[in-house]
Amino acid sequence: MDVLLHLTTPESVKIALPLGVALTRAGASWACFLTNDGVLALDNPDFIAASESASRIAVCERSWDLYNPDHKCPVEKGSQTTNSTLMAEASKVVSL
Repeated sequence: MDVLLHLTTPESVKIALPLGVALTRAGASWACFLTNDGVLALDNPDFIAASESASRIAVCERSWDLYNPDHKCPVEKGSQTTNSTLMAEASKVVSL
């Protein structure tokens, strides 16, 4: 994977969305891990649409359950081990 986008706040989506689109346009492989209240970025339908081009999208399951306890998660739920695995696979990490 070329780039891992690491979203840690809801405001991260303002940068992650155009960056994900640009990475896809450039033919780069990218993934995304959302943690803390950054899981709320999945409330943005444009980000969900852009992330369909990502190789993998995962959220911290504890963060999801804390910030969205009554909603079904639209992407993979994982642990911080999932986060570590994605970081190890990425050539570059952009933490937002």
